[in-house]
Order: sequence, then C-alpha cells, then structure tokens
Amino acid sequence: MKELKCPKCGSVFTVDEADYASIVSQVKNAEFDAEVNRRLQELHDRHKTEEQLAIAKVEKNYQEALSKKEIAINEKAAQIQQLNAKLNEAEQAKKNEISLAIAEKDKEIGSLKSSLHENESRLKIAVMEEQRKASDELQNKDREIAELKASAEISRQKAVNYVNSLKEQYEAKLKMTQEQVDYYKDLKTKMSTKMIGETLEIHCATQYNQMMRPLLPHAYFEKDNDVSGGSKGDFIFRDFAPDGTEYVSIMFEMKNEADETATKHKNEDFFKKLDADRKAKKCEFAVLVSLLEPDSELYNGGIVDVSYRYEKMYVIRPQFFLPIISLLVQTSKKSLEYKRQLAIARNQSIDVTNFENQLLDFRDKFGRNYRLASEKFKTAIEEIDKSIQHLQKIKEALTGSERNLQLANDKAEALTIQKLTRGNPTMTDLFNKAREANRVVEESE
Repeated sequence: MKELKCPKCGSVFTVDEADYASIVSQVKNAEFDAEVNRRLQELHDRHKTEEQLAIAKVEKNYQEALSKKEIAINEKAAQIQQLNAKLNEAEQAKKNEISLAIAEKDKEIGSLKSSLHENESRLKIAVMEEQRKASDELQNKDREIAELKASAEISRQKAVNYVNSLKEQYEAKLKMTQEQVDYYKDLKTKMSTKMIGETLEIHCATQYNQMMRPLLPHAYFEKDNDVSGGSKGDFIFRDFAPDGTEYVSIMFEMKNEADETATKHKNEDFFKKLDADRKAKKCEFAVLVSLLEPDSELYNGGIVDVSYRYEKMYVIRPQFFLPIISLLVQTSKKSLEYKRQLAIARNQSIDVTNFENQLLDFRDKFGRNYRLASEKFKTAIEEIDKSIQHLQKIKEALTGSERNLQLANDKAEALTIQKLTRGNPTMTDLFNKAREANRVVEESE
C-alpha cells in the first residue's frame, strides 16, 4: 500500500500498487503532453519565422528573375520582329517563285492534257481492239470449254457405263460363284458316294459344253474310254490350230467322296496314276479336279501347281475347271509359233540332208564333166596356139605393109606444087594465071 498526500488540502490517503501506478502514469502523461505541446509550439514558431524569411527571399529572387525575364522578353520580341520581317520577305519571294512555277506547271499541264487526249484516243482504240480480241478469244474459249465439257460428260458417261458393266459382271460372277458354292455344298448331302463322282464329271462336262465348246471349235473334249494300257483317266482335252497342228492336250481326273465315307483319301493319293495316264495318252498336262480335303487352305486357295512332284500337273477345285482350260490354252497358243518354227527347222534339217546328198552327187558329176571339159580345153588351147602362130605371121606381114604405107603417106604429104612445077615453065605459068584469075574474082565480089 502507498500513502499519498494531497498538495491542496493536505489530506493523506492510501492507495494500492495498481492505483498508485495509474496515478503515476497519469502524472507522467500530463507532464509529457505539456512538454510535447511546448516543444510543438516552439517548432511552430521557428518554422513560421523560417517560412517568413524564405518567402521574403523568394519574393526577392522572383523580383530579380522577373526583371531579367522582362529584359529577355524584350530582346526576344526584337528578334521576333526581325525574324518576322525576314519571314515576310522570304514568303513574298516564295510566293513569286510559286507563281512562276504554277505558270510553268499550268503550261506543262496544258501540253500534257493535249498529249493525254491524243493518248486516250489511241488507248481507247487499242482497248477496243483488245476487247474485240479478248471477246473473240473468250468466245473461242467458251466454245472449247463447251466441247471439253461435252467430251468430259461423254467420257464420264462411258466411265459410268464401264463401271456399271464391271459391277454387273462382278455381281454376275459373284452370283454364279455363290451358286456353285451352294451347289457343291448340297452335293454331299444329296448324293451317294458313286453319284457324287458321276455328278462332278457331268457337271464339268456340262460347263465345258455350255461355255468352252463354242469358243474352241477345233477342240476335242471327250471321256477317256481307252483301257488298253490297264488304266484310264476321266476326260481328255486337245485343241488344234486351223492348220491341224495340236498345240495343247490335258488329261483330267475328277475325284470326290461323301462325308460318311470311312476311308478319307488325299489328293496326292491319285498323283502317280494321273501322271501315268497322262503319259500313256500322250497328253502334255495333267489336272486333278478334286473335292477331297475340303478344309485344306492350300487347295481351297485356287489353282495349285504340283509340278515339283509330277511334271505339268495341277490340282483345282471344280470352280476353276474352265479357268485352267483357258489359261493353258492361252499359254500354249503362245508356244504354237515356236512349235511351227521347230517343225520348219526339222524340215529344214531334212532339206539340208537332201541338199548335202545332192551336192555330193553334183560334185561327182561336175568332176567328171570338168575332166572332159579340161581335155577339150587343152585341145582348144593347142588349136588356139596354132592359130596364134598363123596370126602372128599375118600380123608381121600387115606390119610391113603398114610401114610401107606410112612412108608413102609421108611422101604424099611432102609433095607440094612448088616441087611439081620446079623445072617446068609451062605448069608454072598455068598455076600463076589460075591464081590471078581467083584474085580478080575475089576482088569483084
């Protein structure tokens, strides 16, 4: 507890620590605020004094600056007046120059307008001419475009027709193939083992007669009924060129069996027999038409070449019966010309042999005739030598005569009138009179 005495009434009272601290704080705060206020007042007074001094200094500087500014302004005004005078002079000179330039330009513009008018006339004529050419060319282009459009439309229509035709053909082939597939699917359920094989043969024969026989008028396609060799195939196909040359031959064997058959055969079980039948009947190709091994991807994929096992042998499904005939026919036709050339070569070989025999016979006869001719030739040479000797004597006589004739000719050429009249006055006088008469006649003429 603290005891405090009031400074005014002198009363003493007690306060606890908290109240005492509060009172002390209030006393301190009052004194602090009074001190602060006093200090603020001093600062305010000092600031006001400094402000008044600064204002006075600023006003003084302002007055000085204002007087300097007025002086500068007056100088600038004088300079501006001088510049305005010079500017007016320059402006007047510029106006004069512009007036002269405008006059020159007006003159030049007048000349250019006149030239432009002429150029416009020429340009209009040229433009009209170009427009006419462009119009003609445009008409030609329009005509060409119309023709091209018509041609394109015709081509497009042809293409559409061709596509439609191909589509129809494809659909027809697809339909026919589907019908064949359905047909062969029904074969095993409708027929016995024996009938299946017979039906396959009938089917192939029917297809050939309907489709291939009209296309191959010279071809032979019949059942193989010749068992003289102990075995036979099912069908033999042969085709001939118009001159009768055989260029292709095929031995066909048809094989099938029902699902309920206990023993399932494979295609390769029949290769050896088919190859033997082909050789026995002198056929070039062998084809096994088979429905065996129906789940085999190899045989279901198309035409299978098994020539690695047996020469020129193929295995097909029935739907490839006609295509393989067409394929082998077309391939063999290409070799027909080679066969013809081979036949010609063989005939030529025979002709060469005959030629050699004839040549030997000719050589013998020619040798005998040569000996006879040689003997006669020697006799003729001897007679010619005798004749030459006789002719040589005649030549020598003729040569002597030629020399005498040459001497006579030389003497004749050396003979002149002077030589003839020399020592003969009468002949000289006659020749002189004849010369004088000829001269007088020439002068008179």
